[in-house]
Amino acid sequence: RSFDTMVLCRGGLALSRLRSRLAHQQSTPQFVRWLQVQSAPQEDLHDQLQELIPEQQERLKKLKSEYGKVSVGDVTVDMVIGGMRGIKGMLWETSLLDPDEGIRFRGMTIPECQKVLPTKVPGGEPLPEGMLWLLLTGKVPTMGQVSALAKELQSRAKVPGHVFKVIDSLPVTAHPMTQFTTGIMALQVQSEFQKAYEKGISKTKYWEPTYEDSLNLIAQVPIVASFIYRRIFKDGNFIPPEGSLDYGANFAHMLGYNDEKMHELMRLYVTIHSDHEGGNVSAHAVRLVGSPLADPYLAFAAGMNGLAGPLHGLANQELTTCLDQLGKWEANTVGTFRASGRPLASTLR
Repeated sequence: RSFDTMVLCRGGLALSRLRSRLAHQQSTPQFVRWLQVQSAPQEDLHDQLQELIPEQQERLKKLKSEYGKVSVGDVTVDMVIGGMRGIKGMLWETSLLDPDEGIRFRGMTIPECQKVLPTKVPGGEPLPEGMLWLLLTGKVPTMGQVSALAKELQSRAKVPGHVFKVIDSLPVTAHPMTQFTTGIMALQVQSEFQKAYEKGISKTKYWEPTYEDSLNLIAQVPIVASFIYRRIFKDGNFIPPEGSLDYGANFAHMLGYNDEKMHELMRLYVTIHSDHEGGNVSAHAVRLVGSPLADPYLAFAAGMNGLAGPLHGLANQELTTCLDQLGKWEANTVGTFRASGRPLASTLR
């Protein structure tokens, strides 16, 4: 209960802060207005990518041919010993961490994304499906495009029964991330990329089975994650997905939260955690493992194993434990001094 309460409190605080920042926005920046008119007519994400990817392939070829010999920086011994910290070593266009404004997705800050991406309710939080479209295409989607993508993800949200059996074979005391990566690896047997590669698919078509695997993963991961959550914390009472709900609301529903405020919070939470540059441990691990043509399931599982490290994603759990212990200490301390009749404030001074 303390964990659930803390999540809701922290989420509500984040929501309040973002709303406050958005309230100070006087007008939509020029580049955001430019993005708004870039929405393509295709309702299908696959068709949109089929049009864009050849353009990006040519763009990359031109970049290499014209600037291939240009230096992008020096490398020091400290950088090498420090695990390549500070070395410019990859191309990553979907997001950028700004030291002053925080993260930008395709050039837009979080408040700007809140302003232009489609929402479920008027003035509400962005739908995660809209952020997915933006990240993959660089274009702000219409509500029709987001609705079509939501339906496609819903049609893919079917987890084979063997996945749950594999997870259930682990002790319920196994760490959630251990159970999660086990579930992802169990999903890997359905990889479309692996099947296509074994049949000799052309290199220029790699993106198509990669797209299939990626969307299947995105659709199925919330089911696996919520199954594990309820297996550990809710006596294994699994809640199946609800086909009428959007991505964020459905995830909240499967976790056991059906309040509309929680649905809005989950939409925001998933949206702002959708990308985090490419140099952090988990994102870099996914890209590294994917580079020898390991399929998206194998690459994603590698990233989640990196995320489980205490200096990366596990830091959130350690902070939760710290706050929980602090709360218990505060309650015990206040109770002790109240019983003794001594003023707590003067004692702490």
